[in-house]
Formats: sequence, structure tokens, C-alpha cells
Amino acid sequence: MSSLLIAVAKWYTLSRRGCIRRDVSVLEYNPVVVRLPEPRYRSSISIEEAILRRRSIRRYKDEPLALEEVSQLLWAAQGITEPYKGLRAAPSAGALYPLETYLVAGNVNNLTAGVYKYRPFSHDLIKTIDGDIRIKLAIAAINQTKIKKAAASIAFSAVYERTVSKYGNRGIRYVHMDLGLAVENVYLQAVSLGLGTLAVGAFDDLSVKVILDMPQEEYPLCIMPIGRV
Repeated sequence: MSSLLIAVAKWYTLSRRGCIRRDVSVLEYNPVVVRLPEPRYRSSISIEEAILRRRSIRRYKDEPLALEEVSQLLWAAQGITEPYKGLRAAPSAGALYPLETYLVAGNVNNLTAGVYKYRPFSHDLIKTIDGDIRIKLAIAAINQTKIKKAAASIAFSAVYERTVSKYGNRGIRYVHMDLGLAVENVYLQAVSLGLGTLAVGAFDDLSVKVILDMPQEEYPLCIMPIGRV
């Protein structure tokens, strides 16, 4: 058994023993649903220029994001591009889509601070936690101030079972390939919008899982702070 699979199994065991506790601020009933603006499919920046200009940006202006920009970034990450087949903006091994996408909103116009889960098929957000948790998330990410100062962050988690159930242990690799594809989409979309972002993998897994109130079967993989540059 691979070391990664052992780690995932250990994590699952810990959560079953009660080491994962739900955040008291989680909205248990009547969650707020936010309908996102429709994504656009044209840009003044070519794909070649976006690739050329892509950088990992660590400093952001203290300015809000527009809800339209958030919508576009989430669509680029995991949005539906072929409704009949359920295909998404980022490819996935076997079209199994093990990734879940969260928005940590702190300074977004027309969106109250909190944690939201993105629902690709309806292209909307469901609020899971109320209030600005950017400082808590930054502390869990080894005190990386860029997460605290970014207007928002996109966080990806994975439900490994969706892919492993078909491909066995090899599916773990496929999940991480899926993540890389989604992350690059967010990078390039950020360039197109004139925003900056960064893929962060340095954080305490269990702390992030608790802070974002992820279900037992989900495991956090990446945080992408986003802001104006």
C-alpha cells in the first residue's frame, strides 16, 4: 500500500474516532443559496498570452472582488461545459470528478463573508459557514498572510473514493492530476481577469478540514488566495 493511501486511511480512522469536529458556526438549516452571474466565454486575452503572463502572485491590493469575477473563476475551476454529459471545464479521469470546490469569501462585492460550496450543475453557491474566517485559514496554513489579505480564496478538496472505486490505488494519482488541471484553469482565468493567485499546499490538513467543515469523506488538497494586483 502506498504511503499516501496509508495517510488517507489514517485520516479516515481519526475522523471516525471523533477527532474531526464540526465548526459551531456552520449553518445547519435553511442554508443561503447565492445564484452566480452567468460565465462569459470570450476574452480580450488569448490563451497564449494568458500562459505567457501566468505567475504565482503573493501580494494583493486591499480591494474587493466582483461577484462576476468569482463566478468566472469557479466556472473555470469546475464549471459545466457540456450539460448533457455533465462534462466540466477541467478534465477528470473517467469523468468521475472527485474534486469539491469551496469559496472562502472575505471581501467580495454583493456577497457576505463566509464559506460557500460551489455547485457546478446549478452554478451557484451554498453558504456553509457564516463570517470571515480568513485569519483562521491563514493560521492553519502556517501563518501565510497572503491568505488573510486576499479578498477570497478557492479551496479544493477531494473525495478519493469516487476515483479509487474504479481505478484502485492508481486512482489516487488520477485525483492529483485532476487537481493540477483545475488549478491551472484558475491561474489562467485569473490572468484573464487581471487578478493574481497562488496554489498553496502548505497547511495543516485536519485544521483546514475542520475550519471549512468538510464532510468526513473529503480531504483538503489546495488553497488558492485571489486578489487584485
